[in-house]
Amino acid sequence: MDQQPTITQEAVYEVLRECYDPELPVNIVDLGLVYGVTIVDNWVGVRMTLTTPGCGLADQIANDVRAKIKNIPGVADGDVRLVWSPPWNQSMMSDEARRKLLIQK
Repeated sequence: MDQQPTITQEAVYEVLRECYDPELPVNIVDLGLVYGVTIVDNWVGVRMTLTTPGCGLADQIANDVRAKIKNIPGVADGDVRLVWSPPWNQSMMSDEARRKLLIQK
């Protein structure tokens, strides 16, 4: 009997740290764009937002996220949901992201 690898939140967040907003040199986790990860058996769902609702790169970013999560060992399928509530703001960024973007608290 084949044992499927266990999919963990840590593994999902690790690959999400490889996804970047093409306009900013910071990954989507440190930007505070990821609102949640759901794992059900071999399916992974990511609930996230973007820095602005009118972002012309929304599909590109969502497709990158989807591709990265589907490459995690054991993941058969994944879904990315873009949400706009709560709206993103700079206070959601990590301290590291603020340093990279030279933003004061």
